[in-house]
Amino acid sequence: MSRMTAYRILVALGIGLLAALAAPASPASAHAALVRTSPVQGTVTQQPPYEIVITFSEHVTAVRDKIHVVGPDGKRVDKSEASINGNELHVPVRIDVPRGTYLVSYRVISADSHPVAAGFSYSVGAPSATAATSGDAPSNGTNRVVAGAVSAARYLSFAGLILVAGPVLVLTALWPQRLSRRAPTRLAFLGLGLVGLSALVDLYLQGPYENGGTLLSTSADDLGAVLGSQYGRVQLARLVAVVGAGLLLPPFLAGKGGKPVQALLAIVGVVGLATWPLSGHPPDANAPVLTVISDAAHVASMAIWLGGLVMLTVFLLRRANERELDAILPVWSNWAALAVTVLVLAGTAEALIEVVTLDALLHTTYGKLLLIKIGLLALVLAVAAISRRQVQRRAAANPGVRRLRRAVLVEIAGAVLVLGLASVLVQTAPARNAVASPAQAADRGIFSTTLNSELFQLQLDIEPLKTGNNEVHLYAYTRNGAPLVVKEWKVGAALPAQGIEPIDVPVLRLTDSHASGTVTLPAKGDWRFSFTLRISDFDEATVTTVATVK
Repeated sequence: MSRMTAYRILVALGIGLLAALAAPASPASAHAALVRTSPVQGTVTQQPPYEIVITFSEHVTAVRDKIHVVGPDGKRVDKSEASINGNELHVPVRIDVPRGTYLVSYRVISADSHPVAAGFSYSVGAPSATAATSGDAPSNGTNRVVAGAVSAARYLSFAGLILVAGPVLVLTALWPQRLSRRAPTRLAFLGLGLVGLSALVDLYLQGPYENGGTLLSTSADDLGAVLGSQYGRVQLARLVAVVGAGLLLPPFLAGKGGKPVQALLAIVGVVGLATWPLSGHPPDANAPVLTVISDAAHVASMAIWLGGLVMLTVFLLRRANERELDAILPVWSNWAALAVTVLVLAGTAEALIEVVTLDALLHTTYGKLLLIKIGLLALVLAVAAISRRQVQRRAAANPGVRRLRRAVLVEIAGAVLVLGLASVLVQTAPARNAVASPAQAADRGIFSTTLNSELFQLQLDIEPLKTGNNEVHLYAYTRNGAPLVVKEWKVGAALPAQGIEPIDVPVLRLTDSHASGTVTLPAKGDWRFSFTLRISDFDEATVTTVATVK
């Protein structure tokens, strides 16, 4: 490989790295979207809630010491550690609090390891004259250097996979026997090293990335928590796959070991490849199995295509003779066409799952990045088509390889830009989640209140409190503020002024203390809601409230 060719490859990789680092890392990096809160954001409750409930679009994990509820006087009113129930975050709060506006700030980790940090406010009795401040609550921001380093590590993991796939594929099926295998083999092990290094760096960075620390703030507790998480286990599996591949590749590339080595290497390859989708969006998609398979196919076809291009540019177009190229290039051209076809089909399937709607495609960060990626990919495919035509012309007329080499270099440079965008997309909230965040309560007409009986306290949210379908969410607590186990829920809605008798509202028990249902309100007016909760075989009570539909 000449110095000029090596320089061009490094420049292309550098451009892709810059593309990965230049994109915003926060807050767009959040993957679990806020679905709803109780009390509802921006509402005024007449009585203080016993608990703050924040519902996300997927399972989350709370970050210790990063969840606070601050009153109008700047003092914290959360009284114990927050708890997680599926995709709900529960924060117990004191009820002996003054009237005014309260600020809730939180930081949680979504199912695919990315931090979600935000906040909202609600008021008790009446809004404060001045807005609530964060008081002694620490910042929930993500360190930009850490976020950039995470992006770089994930870019290197893609680059390493490409440098493994290309040499293994070409050395197995297309490499001329007269040429030495030493340099391509070294390139494959360089790729393995990059994959392993990126996994180690990712494990180290995940602690400060999750809790908002700096590069040097990782502690033993942070590492232990990361290694015990699903993301940490996936990265450990990747490291095991790297070690296994490192042991099996030498005999495989040397043609030794036979079918046992081939079978073991295939298993290691499948396990290693699966770690890419399992550490990203796919497990939390609407169709997780389909998305994991699609993403694995997407990553594999990308690695084969770009890895083959690297081998073609760095080695074959420079070292193979005319006769060898006449045999190699048509085969590679067909393989590349197949890889690109799989790449496009898998990418289309993923886009349909992750984006869902045209509005999400056009108005979310994920959608806009995806459009840029599609545009760049289209450009790269156009260059690839030119390369393919030149291969066909070569077969007929046998011209020189300089023009083909130039086209392949352009193809690599463009593809690496696409790779850079891909490393950003894995850190960006999928459009299906980005559009899930709730609007302000004032814009949605949400009704939120707390009702009391001798047996329980009921936290109630009705949204959007308009004619038509409305969601009703109920949270039950003891008089001391602990979650209450409810054996049976009954909800009724009536509009006496217009002669509408009580409508039975079917409710679904989500947890022991949380139920939800949908009620259709056909007319405007003062609706009277009744809620009967049975908490034992003999104990039940009913509370009522009036909500005005305008």
